[in-house]
Amino acid sequence: MLNVNKSKKISVMLVTIIVLLLISTTISYAYQEKDLREITVLLDWVPNTNHTGMFVAIEEGFYQEESLDVSIIQPSEGGPAGLIAAGQGEFGISYQEQVTFARTSKEPLPVVAIAAVIQHNTSGFASPVEKEINRPRDFEGKKYGGWGSPVEEAMIKALMENDDADFSKTEIITIGAIDFFSAVQEYVDYTWIYYGWDGVAAELKNFPINFIFLQDYAAELDFYTPVIITHEKLLEEDPELIKKFLKATEEGYLFSIKNPEIAAQHLLKHAPEINNEIAVASQKYLADEYISDAPYWGLMEKKRWENYARWMYERGLIDKMLDVELSFTNQFLPGEEN
Repeated sequence: MLNVNKSKKISVMLVTIIVLLLISTTISYAYQEKDLREITVLLDWVPNTNHTGMFVAIEEGFYQEESLDVSIIQPSEGGPAGLIAAGQGEFGISYQEQVTFARTSKEPLPVVAIAAVIQHNTSGFASPVEKEINRPRDFEGKKYGGWGSPVEEAMIKALMENDDADFSKTEIITIGAIDFFSAVQEYVDYTWIYYGWDGVAAELKNFPINFIFLQDYAAELDFYTPVIITHEKLLEEDPELIKKFLKATEEGYLFSIKNPEIAAQHLLKHAPEINNEIAVASQKYLADEYISDAPYWGLMEKKRWENYARWMYERGLIDKMLDVELSFTNQFLPGEEN
């Protein structure tokens, strides 16, 4: 028969061990949390499937494995290039056009592209099928709705000229942030969209559209959009931070490629206002676009930076040619080390 006092001693010892284990775990967890470096990423727009890899990296713990505590923020005002240049965040989501403007302005912004989120330009001009806009020459006699940007006008003009059409015969109207479906049903005939979102949404809504990829009529317009940017100062002062961030971010995008439905749910956790069906369909579409024909995720080609910058310069959109060598780099990408 077990001695009562001995039984009590064993119980006390077990409780003590459990308590010590709990304290040890708590201290270890607190230490790990305290040890994480806080990082801010500034978005270019509302959270969407262009950004999924980063939200996946948060939810799957990829950033934490690199000792990073990443906050993804949608700025209330100001473009990401200007905010990154002002030190408001370590990394930002931008696009090749914005970086080109930033680096060639009268007061150049010290921002550098460090990864391409999507390998090829998935944007173009879209219109309802009944508008019968099958190619750029069909823009004649039609109304375009956009942001009122000189780049939009230059793109439409370039595509029309390359298709032997008269640019003066299309009308350009500024409609701002009106969504694609409202715009082409109420105000204009065609507008500029990203197929990865509005295009797949049109498929789901059974809303037949004609879609013209920019690069199909002007190869120079296969620019990188979006890209991840940082302050050039960070390249010099903390290259290891950039490598860690991109390593975890790449893991997030590779996960999104292999598991688009799970990845979409990770995005929706951070942006519940997004339509679930569109998010999943968009994620499946982009799974084939993040890397596409590149050897690995994030890679950028010097030629494409040069071609688009020259295109902008020849059309008077920038006052001087871009110094491409200072505007982007692949050196921090995980694929560069393999």
